[in-house]
Amino acid sequence: MHVTRVSVPVATRAPTGATNAYLVADDGDSLLVDPAARTDDLDDLVAREGVDHLAVTHTHADHVGAVAAYARETDATVWCRRGRERAFAAAAGVEPDRTFAEGSTVPVGAGVNVLDTPGHARDHVSFVAGDDVLCGDLAVAEGSVVVGAPEGDVRAYLVALRRLHARGPERLLPGHGPEITDTRATLARLVAHRNDRERAVLDAVLAGNATPDAVTDAAYDKDVSAVRDLARATVVAHIEKLAAERRVRWDPEAERVEPR
Repeated sequence: MHVTRVSVPVATRAPTGATNAYLVADDGDSLLVDPAARTDDLDDLVAREGVDHLAVTHTHADHVGAVAAYARETDATVWCRRGRERAFAAAAGVEPDRTFAEGSTVPVGAGVNVLDTPGHARDHVSFVAGDDVLCGDLAVAEGSVVVGAPEGDVRAYLVALRRLHARGPERLLPGHGPEITDTRATLARLVAHRNDRERAVLDAVLAGNATPDAVTDAAYDKDVSAVRDLARATVVAHIEKLAAERRVRWDPEAERVEPR
């Protein structure tokens, strides 16, 4: 099974300014994953290799921009997460032909298997292609992934990271940035980062900070003014996790948090 990456410049909050599209090919079949936009390089790859199946790791705008165009041109079978058909069509501009769930197989060669990896997005999945995992926005080689309210779920994200750590894939092929070969170390680093952020958020609440803005100011030890909205959304997602675990009290309507 062969995987080809094309870096696609696109409007994205990711520091790379691009989303990785991947073509998985084996035994005459192919799967295009996360075509964020059309570029000459991606057009050339699609024309040369053909596309039988088309899917995305999740339906954020910086991953779906060229789904409809390539679906029309290639007549590929369009897949989406089961139960998310309406949201997929709204985001991608095309109705799915088939759906997948945890454990489903996209028929490319020996099969590309679907692994549920929510957290960054509710519909987030990863694709297991031989020894590689196309992991979308689950992991990055450097820095961290945004897991922000209202869509982000820190508990689900941590479970996804630990599940993938247990699998120990040879390579992680992320939605942004370079491939990851130190897979277990990277996944462990991302778990540790989330745990560190949770401790900072909880400490901020215990210190008497009662609003997401106040907790954000207290929990970050660096200037986050350029990404203030993302930092605040991250804090709320962590507060939601702490509230679900009955470690804080959280009133989402009033946006007030207090120690338990």
